[in-house]
Amino acid sequence: MSAWQDWLAAEASKREEAGLTRRLRERSADDPTIDLAGNDYLGLARDPGVRQAAADAALAWGSGASASRLVTGTFALHAELEQELADYLGQPSALVFSTGYHANLAIVTALADRTVRVISDAHIHASLVDAVRLSRAALTVVPHSDVDAVRDGLVAAAEAGERAIVLVESVYSVLGDAAPLVELTALCEEYDALLVVDEAHGVGVHGPGLVATLGLAGLPHVVVSATLSKALGSQGGAILGPAALREHLVNRARPFIFDTGLAPAATAGALAALREIRRRPELGETVRTRVAALADALGVVAPAGAVLSVPMSSPQAAVAAQAAALEAGLRVGCFRPPSVPDGISRLRITVTAGVPADDWARAVDVLVELVKEHQ
Repeated sequence: MSAWQDWLAAEASKREEAGLTRRLRERSADDPTIDLAGNDYLGLARDPGVRQAAADAALAWGSGASASRLVTGTFALHAELEQELADYLGQPSALVFSTGYHANLAIVTALADRTVRVISDAHIHASLVDAVRLSRAALTVVPHSDVDAVRDGLVAAAEAGERAIVLVESVYSVLGDAAPLVELTALCEEYDALLVVDEAHGVGVHGPGLVATLGLAGLPHVVVSATLSKALGSQGGAILGPAALREHLVNRARPFIFDTGLAPAATAGALAALREIRRRPELGETVRTRVAALADALGVVAPAGAVLSVPMSSPQAAVAAQAAALEAGLRVGCFRPPSVPDGISRLRITVTAGVPADDWARAVDVLVELVKEHQ
């Protein structure tokens, strides 16, 4: 074996021994398993109207955008989606990307360089972590949701003459808690800093997201990133904020400039889902009601979003519980290192409005029993 083959084999062996091996699992279009592992929070990915809109767009526009947005890859569909996203989230403008990951890479790398201080919550998503690394900005990682630590970071940045960006999520994906957005918004205004809020887990579950519901939308120093692949049941991402910021991203964000535009089907699907969310606010209410009841049944703290995490004793216990759930007809996920910020493996349960009431009641019974057995 070559040196690289030896290294790959050794790495695989270490992962297997630690219970951290990940494997791709195919599923069919007609899989009868109840999906409580994905991110389709409102059940719109398979909504008939959303699917029809995606299919019609593919037939009208083609299977792909065929070019970057700055060449010939910007369609009327993109502009329509951007306008309606901005309107719903209460923002002056929006710019759509091919993935939520790209959106987060874009906002940080287009704004930050070696003259900027990024103050990052310890629990932010990997896409934001990678964005900071690519930007080469100075970085201060603060303890999770520690407003005083953010203030200290902003004071240090001001004393050093650095512009500052604070990175948080509105709802964190592992612990499911909400960021102290009101306090952070006031703090960033005080120190002339930019607050970037990843609303991936907020939009849809909380209507237009926590930034909007807390009355913080449209402020010039608050920028929102969003995904189209969770509550909107499609694929893609967006950055929302001042029109001047949008213009800057169009001209400076490499993940936008050098990437093919979002495919027509995904664009139209997200637009149709957005309209459904506006027409049917009860979908988000269903998620919030179900997640609170399930948390109570499992004896854990209810999250602010749709993802419920149940701590397990080890990675192996989490995987065993996941397998038991699948055998009972439920597909659930599990968090294991390095995907968890605190090293604790967890069963990951996505609460969705897309599961019929009878199936949901059965799923709750199954989850309660298997957690008792494997926790």
